[in-house]
Amino acid sequence: MFICNNAGMAQHAVLSGVDRVFVDLEIHGKFERQGHRDTLISGHSVDDVAAVRAAIGHTELVVRVNPLHAHSPEEVNAVVTAGADLLMLPMFKTAVEVMHFVEMVQGRAKVIVLVETPSAMKDFGEILGVPGIDEVYIGLNDLHLGLKLDFMFELLADGSVEKMAKNCREVGIPFGFGGIARMDEGLLPGDLVLAEHLRLESTVVILSRTFHRGSTSLDEMHANLDFAREVARLRDYETRLARRDQSEIEADHRRLLQGVADITAQIRFQHSR
Repeated sequence: MFICNNAGMAQHAVLSGVDRVFVDLEIHGKFERQGHRDTLISGHSVDDVAAVRAAIGHTELVVRVNPLHAHSPEEVNAVVTAGADLLMLPMFKTAVEVMHFVEMVQGRAKVIVLVETPSAMKDFGEILGVPGIDEVYIGLNDLHLGLKLDFMFELLADGSVEKMAKNCREVGIPFGFGGIARMDEGLLPGDLVLAEHLRLESTVVILSRTFHRGSTSLDEMHANLDFAREVARLRDYETRLARRDQSEIEADHRRLLQGVADITAQIRFQHSR
């Protein structure tokens, strides 16, 4: 999935091999949670949903709405009318909230629940039992903040994501998690993250901002990087990963664990200074 509200960039992403475009309307409470961190807070609008819908043809369009609030029914209706194929609910805590959201959507689009609060992780089994959930996405950024961890990929190393992945597989609900950097970038390189997605049988991942370099137009995007080449590199490596034997899968997992341990140690050392 590629997060974008620019029609030209969205169209180029689709032509470059992206499966879904993601418009992000979530703003309620996000600055309070993440404003002090080096994270991206989108400023997308319902008008952007309609513009991107027109630009990407039949490619799936995901829209993250705000956490449930007094005007959620109107927001859901507007997003569905604008052409969203999948609606993502963030920052929920209970199965009851998910039930209310599913009722609002009324089958007009698919529902993705974004698990990113400690309460949602704790009650994950009950949440998976709510009828009408089409997909699960595990949001490592807000979840690790809520759990007061130092590094979001600690949730891969401590088995939390693996447990939820197993739960999803058992009930046949597709899932994804986190974000992925370009192959040779990011605190934890994209190749290690992609290897873990395949090990856990994830079906979707968000391309991180290393894939657009903060671009706000297609011309700027072209100037900043060869987007199609970077997507192709991921696809090629995905094909290679799919051919691994069990010993190679386990070796890649050990590399990921070591990488997370090293990065976490560095972060804690910096905090202690």
